[in-house]
Amino acid sequence: MPEESINGDLSMRVSVATAAMPWSPSPSPSVWRKRVHRVGPAESGQVTAVVRYDPASSFSAHEHPEGEEILVLEGVFTDDRGDWPAGTYLLNPEGSRHAPSSREGCVLFVKLRQFPGQDRKQVAIDTNALPWKAGDDEGIEIKPLYAQAGYADSMRLERWHAGFGGRRDYPDGAEIFVLDGAFSDEGGDHAAGTWLRFPVGASHSTETAAGCTLYVKRGGNRYLR
Repeated sequence: MPEESINGDLSMRVSVATAAMPWSPSPSPSVWRKRVHRVGPAESGQVTAVVRYDPASSFSAHEHPEGEEILVLEGVFTDDRGDWPAGTYLLNPEGSRHAPSSREGCVLFVKLRQFPGQDRKQVAIDTNALPWKAGDDEGIEIKPLYAQAGYADSMRLERWHAGFGGRRDYPDGAEIFVLDGAFSDEGGDHAAGTWLRFPVGASHSTETAAGCTLYVKRGGNRYLR
């Protein structure tokens, strides 16, 4: 019998309102998660999730085959390299190892085993300190987070101004996580905490009344199983 997957069909557009999901336990009794994508074994497959660390919580030291990506949404996340407050973006490449914890508690957006490649650079960015730059369309500003020669994926923050609307095309597929505000498209209304994945070649017609801020990943579908 094949292993159960969560949103494992890459040919389908997916939208999940994580704010409405219950927290599920993890192997650590003080760490909780909402998994929106999983393919492979329950504790060692490819995963995309929102993760919550309770105050004074920790997770045992572990390695990250095929890498790990973290965006700190709330609180302060700590590992062997330092303390990472809300707004921090981390990319830990294949083979990296750490023992994560949080003194105050924190909430993270996490992607596991989706970054193969021995020469990927390690990234730690305080996105709060980055200036917004003009985007590819009028009404959009961006903060680049990661792009590296030889790899198909690129990640950035996008800020859509109030009243923005337009067609967005994803020839290599895309993922979006709504950080604040909301936008609408043919699939409905997408508020803060919504995760969306678009298959290769997808597009949608968007609009936002009050504006929104998004994490956007393009080209990552190539590394999903």
